Amino acid sequence: MRTGESPPPGRLKGMPSWLINQASVHSQRLVAERFAAADARGYHYRLLAALADEGPASQAELGRRTGIDRSDVVAALNELAEQGLIERTPDPADRRRNIITVTAEAERRLAHLDGVLAQIQDDLCAPLSSAEREQLVGLLGRIVEHHARPAV
Repeated sequence: MRTGESPPPGRLKGMPSWLINQASVHSQRLVAERFAAADARGYHYRLLAALADEGPASQAELGRRTGIDRSDVVAALNELAEQGLIERTPDPADRRRNIITVTAEAERRLAHLDGVLAQIQDDLCAPLSSAEREQLVGLLGRIVEHHARPAV
């Protein structure tokens, strides 16, 4: 709990949904603050990581890979292009579409942001041991995977 905040009602303290939400609030704050200090945004990192990890893609494909809305993808890619971190080239299979690739500068930038993100993880999970962090990641991963599955 941050300074000046009231404690939650007792019945919420043991509710996973409330605890996950509170942890998310802190996580989002740390990411926003630290990425801003590094002159970046979370969308920048997600797009660059998707391109570096999975290769060139169309803007629409990047939106699907990253879960970022199409209009936000375009705006973030414009910012990355202005910084010389991505290149857009016409898709030879469909000239109406652009294929996005990362530049060498993007690889350096992504490596720097990986370090920023690692520090965020350390700060967020400071009260946990290494084993507890691994356990937390495993449990959260199971929850996310379960709810990402299509309903049958």
